[in-house]
Amino acid sequence: MEMKMYQLMKERAYVIAEMSANHAGSKETAVKLIHAAKMAGADCVKIQTYTADTMTLDCDNAYFHIGDGTWKGDTLYSLYEKAYMPWEWQAELKEVTETLGMDFLSTPFDKTSVDFLESLDVAAYKIASFELTDLPLIQYVASKGKPVILSTGMAELYEIDEAVKTIQREHNSQIILMHCASAYPAITEDMNLYTMQNLKEIYQVPVGLSDHSMGSVGAITAVALGAQIIEKHFCLDRAIETPDSSFSMNPAEFRQMVCDIRQAEKALGLVRYGVKSQENPNLGFRRSIFVTQDIKKGQKLTEENIRVIRPGYGAPPKFYGEALGQTALSDLKRGTPLKISDIGSV
Repeated sequence: MEMKMYQLMKERAYVIAEMSANHAGSKETAVKLIHAAKMAGADCVKIQTYTADTMTLDCDNAYFHIGDGTWKGDTLYSLYEKAYMPWEWQAELKEVTETLGMDFLSTPFDKTSVDFLESLDVAAYKIASFELTDLPLIQYVASKGKPVILSTGMAELYEIDEAVKTIQREHNSQIILMHCASAYPAITEDMNLYTMQNLKEIYQVPVGLSDHSMGSVGAITAVALGAQIIEKHFCLDRAIETPDSSFSMNPAEFRQMVCDIRQAEKALGLVRYGVKSQENPNLGFRRSIFVTQDIKKGQKLTEENIRVIRPGYGAPPKFYGEALGQTALSDLKRGTPLKISDIGSV
């Protein structure tokens, strides 16, 4: 199955609704989220494929405790147990998503999840920021010959370079780099969206934003700076508490974001000079040369009887100096636009 992602990216920003843990352990909620994403204007629904055991150890020592941030107080194992989406749901969720005309995408976290997603015939893979340094995983994903979307949160440039080269060594050039601030939620001043532009300049690949900030300012600004993909966490309602709900968009917010992105794209438009269709009526408000006193045939034009004023129906102002001192070829009434054909030299 070929994604419509690349085709859409030629025309406009491709918008991904990241479900993550917002299914809240309910397949029914997951299906509702997919339908809501469609209504909100998403092009793709993304999930995550792992188990708590493939992510970490069920271990209670200090290394495995989360001491700060959104998930403070959890162990890694307990967090992933809460966030986990059963693998047996995923084929059905993929079918629902594709039936609605959206792409289905997942983030794998180890070889077993890649193999499982291959059995579902997914069309592309997303690598999370925290896995950007897992080069063996990236190599295995790249070997499948499908597009690889890399989130770059926290990464030094050399780490991004290592990941990109790992994919390229597998003869896979289908790389998309997603700028990301890996905080939950991310604060505006840490977004540094010019970094996204720099990634495009360096690697000459499509770029986008995996946006964990609140609101849509980051996403809209990223599109204005050239983002071809926007990813945003999506929930039915932040009142349904999940590990990700506090920094996720609800359907109304997501719909507004997509609408604002589409308006921003219209505003960006093309490189075009000259009169736009909407400006045609306003051409008359330009300045031009007008007769300001009655002028008889044969009379000279002076600063007293012609002036540059609004509206713009006479000769352009650039001819004013040339017109001064010439003579009227016919009677000219005050308040009429001066035409070059009305005057001549003696």
